[in-house]
Amino acid sequence: MSRIVNLMVSAAVAATLTAAPALAETTQEVVNKAPNGLALTPPMGWNSWNKFACDVNEQTVRDTADAMVSSGMRDAGYQYVVIDDCWHGPRDANGFITADAKKFPSGIKVLADYVHSRGLKFGIYSDAGRLTCGGRPGSQGHEYQDALTYARWGVDYLKYDWCSTGDRNAQEAYALMADALRQSGREIVFSMCEWGTARPWLWAQNVGNLWRTTGDIFDSFSAKDPKRDWAHPMTAIVDMNEPLWPYAGPGHWNDADMLEVGNGGMSPAEYRAHFSLWAMMASPLMAGNDIAHMDESTRSILLNKDVIAIDQDKLGVQGRRVWKDGDREVWVKPLSGGGRAVLLFNRGDASASIRASADELGWPASVRANVRDLWAHRDVGRWTGSIEATIEPHGVAMFRIAS
Repeated sequence: MSRIVNLMVSAAVAATLTAAPALAETTQEVVNKAPNGLALTPPMGWNSWNKFACDVNEQTVRDTADAMVSSGMRDAGYQYVVIDDCWHGPRDANGFITADAKKFPSGIKVLADYVHSRGLKFGIYSDAGRLTCGGRPGSQGHEYQDALTYARWGVDYLKYDWCSTGDRNAQEAYALMADALRQSGREIVFSMCEWGTARPWLWAQNVGNLWRTTGDIFDSFSAKDPKRDWAHPMTAIVDMNEPLWPYAGPGHWNDADMLEVGNGGMSPAEYRAHFSLWAMMASPLMAGNDIAHMDESTRSILLNKDVIAIDQDKLGVQGRRVWKDGDREVWVKPLSGGGRAVLLFNRGDASASIRASADELGWPASVRANVRDLWAHRDVGRWTGSIEATIEPHGVAMFRIAS
């Protein structure tokens, strides 16, 4: 008899958690709510998708967490270890999500505890639709139930995708999960992966901590993916993300998607450009490579602390393009303390000389300041009213000016 009673109680609890609480805030109330106080600088970490897609498993995540420590990435600021799609098993009899028992035999909580034991934070993935992009159970209709489950597992970061959503309203769907996360009892960074179709930068400042502004990145400098028209090469994403600079700031970032550094589709020069541009745009720096087996070239890019410092600058201003002539570009990012980060970017197939003047940089020619080359890792003298360099094809030069 007691077993029957327990089952009835469990079913009632599940039904309550599956639906929004009776006094849940309306979408507009969530949109108008104060920020959650998280991600005051762009999140940094690792996500499994770009390298492993649905082949992710428990051992891969453990190995990655270990490598983030041993490689120095944790100490350089990379915090989050995020499992993307395909970790899900079925929902249980009461509607609670479970992990794929073959891929994650120890369960998600044990894995999260291991990641935490390495001094890192743990992230997971779900979807605002009935199914995830990989065909696993989504969170639609289970938002509060899933948020509570994540909190119990020790999740610190949720990436929330936009597949199988039908005619759902994006603002409603993301506000609902944002409210569920707030009510879960745990601080969880909310990464909105809606691909920019509903222009979340206009309404999501107090809903999510970051929002994707484009479709998925394709590991290429400028060539399109012949198989996926919704995926974009690195430079195309730059061009879509750059105009949105006024909407970024502490706690709410334009997300240009996860990094491809080290995955083999671009040259070292192109990967340096990729990493530099993401830092200039104050985009989250979420590595997407096989960290446990990366080569020294990849490591040197991901661990460039001078460039990371530009991304993580506490002023929180997204940099932007201030000059363009054909394939030659100048980018500027204001920094805390009054300094500037300067990027000279050559999109062309031949070396090119690029010069940035005081007017373009918003830095008076007469002000005394030091100039540091962030890829050469050395000071290169005093500010003289302009910066000029010869840039390799598809490459960058990056400087910090500070008085």
